[in-house]
Amino acid sequence: MRDHTPDFKLQDLSSDNKARIKETVQQLLTRLAGDGQLTADSLLEFWIEVPGMKRRRGTYRGGFLMPDSFVYITDYFQTDGNQLVAAGGYEDAVKAWDDLLDELYYQVEIFTSQVDHSKGITLELWTGHRNRPEGEWIYAVDRKIELI
Repeated sequence: MRDHTPDFKLQDLSSDNKARIKETVQQLLTRLAGDGQLTADSLLEFWIEVPGMKRRRGTYRGGFLMPDSFVYITDYFQTDGNQLVAAGGYEDAVKAWDDLLDELYYQVEIFTSQVDHSKGITLELWTGHRNRPEGEWIYAVDRKIELI
């Protein structure tokens, strides 16, 4: 059996990039909860764009673009009214935020590991929920940030 795992070394995100991602994610999730749109299938999705690098995005059979990766928000948070609160497995929201962001940072590091970070990588984050199986957004908020 052959191992098809790519041979690469993760490049840690800088503290500035982690702060930019954290601020953006907190704004998006606060908006999602405030709009009363956090559901069991709500996702935090992202795409990585690198200038000059062509990369086909995968599609589901229905034909919509797949994100580079995603996180199920309700693994970490639920709502109380229109406020985010830690999901059942967490003692407090601080630990939930730490775990969600650690997972997101790790996934972003995987997708940016083979890229020269001086190229101006753009991270597009969005959250909401899709109509399944067609994949059209029922509700979504998004934001692009450039990693520095």
